[in-house]
Amino acid sequence: MSAAAAPSPPLSRKVARQAVEWYLLEQSGRATPDDLAASAQWRALDPEHARAWHKVQQVSKTAGLLPPSLAVPVLRRPQRRVAMQVLLALMAAPAAWLLVRHEMLADYRSGVGERREVSLPDGGTLVLNTDSAVDVAYDADERLLTLRRGEVLIQTRPDHAGSRPFIVATCHGRIRALGTRFTVRVDDDSSRVTVLEHAVEITPRAPSATVRTVATGQQSRFDASHAGLPMPAPLQADAWARGMLTAQDMRLDAFAAELSRYRPGLLRVEAQVAGLRLTGAFQLDDTDAVLANLTHMLPVDVLYRSQYWVTLAARKK
Repeated sequence: MSAAAAPSPPLSRKVARQAVEWYLLEQSGRATPDDLAASAQWRALDPEHARAWHKVQQVSKTAGLLPPSLAVPVLRRPQRRVAMQVLLALMAAPAAWLLVRHEMLADYRSGVGERREVSLPDGGTLVLNTDSAVDVAYDADERLLTLRRGEVLIQTRPDHAGSRPFIVATCHGRIRALGTRFTVRVDDDSSRVTVLEHAVEITPRAPSATVRTVATGQQSRFDASHAGLPMPAPLQADAWARGMLTAQDMRLDAFAAELSRYRPGLLRVEAQVAGLRLTGAFQLDDTDAVLANLTHMLPVDVLYRSQYWVTLAARKK
């Protein structure tokens, strides 16, 4: 008897998201010939891309998820974000649908490339960065923000209703504000806290984990079992809240990965130029202008295979 085939490893969220973006674009009926060619080239680029494409087709066909009203070319529309999150969840696992359902129903959400400011019940301020989701729950015992996805900037205020602690929860643990201004970002494998004023206290989810205090000008990354030692925070760590992306001697591939959070589609960097470094401040409201500016700062060309597939390549001589 032959051995059963080993199950395929899960798709990375990055590849799955790219497959969904291409699929939604094609289903819109408004993809240009260049868009369709770029989509086909993306699928042929890597076996994982082809596997993700097959999976999203399979899931969409089975679930019947894409009425024409969702398949529109404007990627920032709320309906399209919903379609993307549903497809990503069902591609991953049924349990992931429950997580994404929470994100879709979160109290406050922002789209890709969008920033949103919210006034909290106690007079504090919450700013959502691109593609973020957060719940706000104030009760008699605590003031709780649950960051489901993305990144937020928080300015706390004294609790006029008493002495309720101000808590930010992520899937990795809880952050208690000690009268402060700070940012929290949640990634797949960890969360990151950057303190701009005063201090916070980090408690990872594991009962045996060490509680870590992070002070002004420091940041710490933590997962469910451990909070890293505080390190110096980068200058202007909250620049995104003012619509700026700052880079200080940053590798080009790292810069592109950060910029890609603010634009739909795929942004690639060829290996020959990935290690180039740059310093500067860039306006996030026009990411195409940021890419154009790179050609004046570095020996690179920006190649648009379509609006949604852009590559940073070595400049041709």
